[in-house]
Amino acid sequence: MQYLVAIFHPDDYDPASEDPETVRAISALNEEMVDAGVRVFVGGLQPPARAKSFRRQSKHTEGITDGPYLETKEQIGGFWVLDVANEGEALEWGRKAAAACRTPVEVRAFNRKEDR
Repeated sequence: MQYLVAIFHPDDYDPASEDPETVRAISALNEEMVDAGVRVFVGGLQPPARAKSFRRQSKHTEGITDGPYLETKEQIGGFWVLDVANEGEALEWGRKAAAACRTPVEVRAFNRKEDR
């Protein structure tokens, strides 16, 4: 099964503020995921202020606005897509991600085709 492991940052997060120890821990986690053969994709996101959001305005039109869809104090700052055997394994990677990144982490399964 595939799982999303999402990292949350405060709205005003500055990637340059990460200390060298955190950077090394994240790099080591990425290497561990690759070595274990579970990492499908990894990516960091631009700040929420750079986001564009679409909202349906009528049956045939969508409006675009600057900024994230949700107004919250924390936003997804990056994520991994992992292919693992079960939820327990995904949760263990999520625990490691929270420790390495020193931020809140959410683990969520993707819907399988048979679940749709």
